[in-house]
Amino acid sequence: MERDKAWEILTEHVQDPGLRRHMLAVEAAMRWYAERMGADPELWGLAGLLHDFDWEIHPTLEGHPKEGAPILRRRGVPEEVITAILSHNTAGTGVERSRPIDFALLACDEITGLIIAATLVRPAKDIRRIKVKSVKRNWKDKLFCAAVDRQHIIDATRDFSERCWDGKLELWQHVGNVITAMQGIAAELELDGRMAA
Repeated sequence: MERDKAWEILTEHVQDPGLRRHMLAVEAAMRWYAERMGADPELWGLAGLLHDFDWEIHPTLEGHPKEGAPILRRRGVPEEVITAILSHNTAGTGVERSRPIDFALLACDEITGLIIAATLVRPAKDIRRIKVKSVKRNWKDKLFCAAVDRQHIIDATRDFSERCWDGKLELWQHVGNVITAMQGIAAELELDGRMAA
């Protein structure tokens, strides 16, 4: 599947700009990791781009993304991508993570929200100026982005590290990698300082 077809699916089902930004951020992180792991960046990017495509129509953990999967199949999304998307909510879908793409998707998902929030609270609102220490400082403030489950991020990163990096990928290194990936699409994320005015 070409990316432009996936983008059509996303824009058809996702209207919220913040959710679109999140999905673009996860796509960037997935592509970054795929390139370093010798995987297919196009395939991994599709998983990141589409992982929450049905959240606005199935906004419960019981429905998302299980009820969205048939839509993706009808639209020709590769089954490998659909399986990865299903595995990012095992509790709701019953699909366990077993492949690198599955572990990467879960590890890249929620951390992007914290990085985006850390960018938006800074005066410049420019992700290209964000450093790991900025996210680390905000991480310690439990009131900051309180909806982001820090323990979930720790667990997902640990699993990704153990299954794909021989346990050598630590949390803040992972955060730095995701920041780097997102910085590469700062304009697409609209986190290039344009909101500072």
